[in-house]
Amino acid sequence: MPRNPQTLIVVRSHISSEIDRATNSNTASDQSLKVRVRTKLHDSYLLDIPDALLEPKAATAAAVDTTPTAEEAATLTASAPAPAAAEDVVVGGHPVPPAPGVSIADDDSAAERPSLVDQVAKEAEEELALKKRKIAAAGINGDAASAVVEYKKQADTAARFGTSAIVRRRATEVPKPKWHAPWKLKRVIAGHLGWVRSISVDPTNDWFVTGSADRTIKVWDLASGQLKLTLTGHINAIRGLEVSPRHPYLFSAGEDKKVLCWDLEYNKVIRSYHGHLSGVFSLKVHPALDVLITGGRDAVARVWDMRTKNQIHVLSGHQGTVWAMETQATDPQIITGSSDSTVKLWDLAAGKVMTTLTNHKKAIRAVTKSPTDHTFMTGAADNMKKWEAKEGRFLRNFSTHNAIINSISINQDGVMASCGDNGSMNFWDYQTGYCFQSDSTKAQPGSLDSETGIFASTFDKTGLYVCSTRMFVAAV
Repeated sequence: MPRNPQTLIVVRSHISSEIDRATNSNTASDQSLKVRVRTKLHDSYLLDIPDALLEPKAATAAAVDTTPTAEEAATLTASAPAPAAAEDVVVGGHPVPPAPGVSIADDDSAAERPSLVDQVAKEAEEELALKKRKIAAAGINGDAASAVVEYKKQADTAARFGTSAIVRRRATEVPKPKWHAPWKLKRVIAGHLGWVRSISVDPTNDWFVTGSADRTIKVWDLASGQLKLTLTGHINAIRGLEVSPRHPYLFSAGEDKKVLCWDLEYNKVIRSYHGHLSGVFSLKVHPALDVLITGGRDAVARVWDMRTKNQIHVLSGHQGTVWAMETQATDPQIITGSSDSTVKLWDLAAGKVMTTLTNHKKAIRAVTKSPTDHTFMTGAADNMKKWEAKEGRFLRNFSTHNAIINSISINQDGVMASCGDNGSMNFWDYQTGYCFQSDSTKAQPGSLDSETGIFASTFDKTGLYVCSTRMFVAAV
């Protein structure tokens, strides 16, 4: 690139002096000289040519007069080096007069050896053009100094939110399970001659009752495990038992289509509820109303007035046996689970279905509400699921119990017990779904090895004991 006064006046005089001193020094190496000169030119461009980093200004802006003054021309002439040697001659036709120290020929051949200043200036110009494109792409406006500062700020911001910042982000917090004490087998009670399919605890927590396929109901002392009473009245297997929380009544349901109300003061049947067309497999007493709900093989759930024996509602809609049901005091709602793999939420007042849940793919055998919040659990052969009770919103799966779930129980401390048909019982933290204990008991002496499944379970009123049932025969 040829040099002339019009292109050199933009470089400060102290830069020219520095270049001369660097050129005449014998101790500095060529590389060091190049770096220093390039640095000076770089700073000069940033400070004296702010428009080099930006797009050209509007056409209406005033043009900058670059014609050198008399003093500047005299200074450049005085500080110019001696004429270049023959090998430094720049040849070719040029429209401008020669600058001091440069000879111009009349031919059109290119320069053979450009000066060091020209090389450094060209490199600095290319580097500044690259910065200009970057700044223009970033949409930065303003003068050169502010543009550079803004560019650095954006670079720092990009570094903070880059890949390394993503790696440093905290992972999604998983709820920590609450610690629960381990559960141990305390006592085994034998006495029934068939499958024990139902169990219920007295509200006073003094005794509990069991119903069996041997057609009897047995009353046991909770503390000692001693048999207190045996009730007979059914002619087929007993499938459901419930002690009333508000009256001294015991309700039972069986495969003989009967639903009976027992007076525990006189130990006899005082009412019978007729209406089911087949065996009754589930039974539940409303905790706040004098209402009884039953479900059976006829695929319907029936709502009864326990005092008058009148049938209030017939809840039809399932396509299979109603295996389990649940209700709660805080909401007029009935929840039923069926062998058709659906869960239905019913309006107790209107007797109509509100929601049908179809997430399960297998027959549902267990439905249990939480004693501490408005949620409930359902259990089937595929897994267990937790739901929000009001709208039936799905919350989570409990999937590590590899068995057909026959029963689920939850206590006030957030411990859930699930019982399978293979004799296994798992204990869970109800809030997080963490299984903290798994037990698989062997068949008890006197029982059939093929019938080790746990068919029913419940916590006592303190939540410190869980009672589970399987098939026991009298030991001999």
